[in-house]
Amino acid sequence: MVKKVNFKAPLLFCLMLFLLFISSSTAFAVADRHIYDEGNLLSDSEIAELEAVAAEHSRKHDVDFLLLTSDDPEIFFITNFMGDFFDDWAEENNQENAVLLTINSATRDVYLAGFGTAQRSLDNQRVELVLDRIMNEMRANDFDAAFHKTVTTASRYMEFRPGVNPEHIFFKNWFQILIAVLLGALIVGIMIYNSGGRITTTARTYFDDQNSKVITKKDVFRNKTVTRRKVQKQSSGGGGSFGGGGGSTGGGRSFSGGWRKF
Repeated sequence: MVKKVNFKAPLLFCLMLFLLFISSSTAFAVADRHIYDEGNLLSDSEIAELEAVAAEHSRKHDVDFLLLTSDDPEIFFITNFMGDFFDDWAEENNQENAVLLTINSATRDVYLAGFGTAQRSLDNQRVELVLDRIMNEMRANDFDAAFHKTVTTASRYMEFRPGVNPEHIFFKNWFQILIAVLLGALIVGIMIYNSGGRITTTARTYFDDQNSKVITKKDVFRNKTVTRRKVQKQSSGGGGSFGGGGGSTGGGRSFSGGWRKF
């Protein structure tokens, strides 16, 4: 008698695995466009290079890295301009997770915002750290380098657990190397110390406490030293113009953010 082989169960199992793979691979679709150079601040080659960098890091974090530029002197509030753009972009791309750098060369304003999951992974503190790193490029009108550094720096920061300062000294390579060298030196020193013979002679070896005593003691005043210290007063100096803190767009989308003048 020939037994019939049931292929339904294996086929159903393979189909479920295939559907699971498809759903997981399409959970986040990188946007087709990341650079919106409305201010004509970039060349075609720079746009092409930045598109590639933005797409690479967007896939890495499931967050789209976007650049919006303008040269309109009548844009008085860059946050309104940025918010209106993102509301439209989010609806068109069906995507809420993004890091958006907005530059207005006419008013010399720059704003960096994190939407969706990026609002937490790139919080206000980390936004300010990123802005600190790109201000030299912004002042030099090197907008290509500024966005490139924004993407790579923000991407690195987002790898750390939320709430952790990614610029803490413990995360610096030179500090970790220094700790490793010091630990190595300590271990070698302990090994060398334990490898030699122990000294058993102490000060009490030659001290006869039975026939030794304090004969007399006295206090002698030598001199008095007075130290004066000048109290420094806080000066009223000024730094660059900057501001921070997130908010909400006109469409009700909340974001982390930071603003600077360059």
